[in-house]
Amino acid sequence: MPEDPIPRPGRPVRGSETGRPLMAALDLLGRRWTLRVIWELRQGEVGFRELQRRCERMSSSVLATRLGELTEGRIVETGGDGYRLSPLGRQLLDALRPLENWGSAWEEALRE
Repeated sequence: MPEDPIPRPGRPVRGSETGRPLMAALDLLGRRWTLRVIWELRQGEVGFRELQRRCERMSSSVLATRLGELTEGRIVETGGDGYRLSPLGRQLLDALRPLENWGSAWEEALRE
């Protein structure tokens, strides 16, 4: 089953008929493998095959789709040696750090 078009603010997305920016972002980030691709690009530029290997060998078609969506969304850009986070993508990674911290606190709370 094909996914909906690439989520964009101002257009209807999952959970928001008006396409509020946060809902559009959550729709895009909630797609399978999207956050993993962003996470793997956090350390710098990487080629397609290496990125596929880092993502536990996800299929090349899914990786190509995710990279296309993230590139169109201006979160990822291409460089001389592959793919990297754009300035907007690095801002997204910074915005996700508090969620990463919360996840660690949640894990700890569940152990208690």
